[in-house]
Amino acid sequence: MSKIRWGILSTALIGTAKVIPAMQKGQHSRVTAIASRDFDRAQTAADQLGIPKAYGSYEDLLADPDIDAIYNPLPNHLHVPWSLQAIEAGKHVLCEKPIALTSAEAQTLADAASTHPELKVMEAFMYRHHPQWRLAKRMVSEGQIGELRTIQTFFSYNNLDPSNIRNMADIGGGGLMDIGCYAISLSRFLFGSEPERVCGIVEYDPAFKTDRLASALMDFGRGTATFTSGTQIAPYQRVNIFGTTGRIEIEIPFNAPPDVPCKVWHQVGDHIHLHELDVTDQYTVQGDLFSLTILNDTPVPTPISDAVANMKVIEAIIASDRQNGWQKMG
Repeated sequence: MSKIRWGILSTALIGTAKVIPAMQKGQHSRVTAIASRDFDRAQTAADQLGIPKAYGSYEDLLADPDIDAIYNPLPNHLHVPWSLQAIEAGKHVLCEKPIALTSAEAQTLADAASTHPELKVMEAFMYRHHPQWRLAKRMVSEGQIGELRTIQTFFSYNNLDPSNIRNMADIGGGGLMDIGCYAISLSRFLFGSEPERVCGIVEYDPAFKTDRLASALMDFGRGTATFTSGTQIAPYQRVNIFGTTGRIEIEIPFNAPPDVPCKVWHQVGDHIHLHELDVTDQYTVQGDLFSLTILNDTPVPTPISDAVANMKVIEAIIASDRQNGWQKMG
C-alpha cells in the first residue's frame, strides 16, 4: 500500500478549503470519506471535492474498515472526544490544533495514544513542516545566527462575527487558542526546550468572553521569546529570530501561501541574504509525512507530548495575567 486512506470528520472550512485539496495532491494520502452530522452536507462536500464516500454521522465513518486514518478539524472542544473515539476504532489520528481545551485533557489523549502504540496520533501544527521552518530550524541549530537569544512573533486578524467559533469561549475560542499557540509552539521548537517561566497580559472581549489581545514573555533561561496575538486588530503575521551574530525574518510564517514562493531573510552583519523557498503546500507535506509514518511504522514528526506541553504554556500565560506576575513552569 503506497497511500493511506483518510476519513475527514466534519465539513469544517479549514478542511474543505485547505487541507483536503492539499492532501489530495499528496503522494501518500488519499481522501476516501467525509462525514457530517448532516448527510446532505457531507454528500455536497464529497461531490465538490471528488471524495468517494459520504457519511451522515461521525460514528459511521469511524466504523468504515476501509479508512486507515482520521483528520479531525472539529471545533476545539470536540478534538479530544472524537480523537479518542477514533483511536478506539483503530484509526490513526491527525487532529487540528490546539489539541485540547486544557493540558489535562490533552494528557488524556496522550495516555490513550500510549495504550495503542500501533496507532499514530499527532497535533496538526502544519507550519512546522513547511521548508521555510525547516530552513530556520537548521540555521539556528547550525549556529548561523550565533547563539539564539530572542524571538519576536506577531499574529493577528480582525473577526467580530459572534457566530464564528473563534469567538465562542465555551468551545475553546479566543486568540491564544487559535493563533497565540503558534507563537508558543515555534519558540519551543527553535529553543528545543520548555520555558522556565512566563509572564502575560490578556485582554478579553466583554461580550464574547474570549481573549482578543494577548502579549506574553517566555523565559527559556538562555534566551527569551515574546509575542502578541490579536483577534480584533489589523491582520498581520511576522516572526523575527535574533542571535548573537545574526537574525532570521520569516515573511509569512503561518499561513504560508500554497501557490507563491515564501521568503526568509538571513542577516549577518551588513549582509542580508534572501531565501526564496520553492512553492509548497504545507498541508500536502503534513499529510504525506503523517501517512509515511504509518506506512513505514516510524515516529510521527511531532509527538503528542509536545501538544500537552504547548497547552501548559497557554495555561501559564492565562494564570500569569490573572495573578499579575510571573508564572513558573514545571
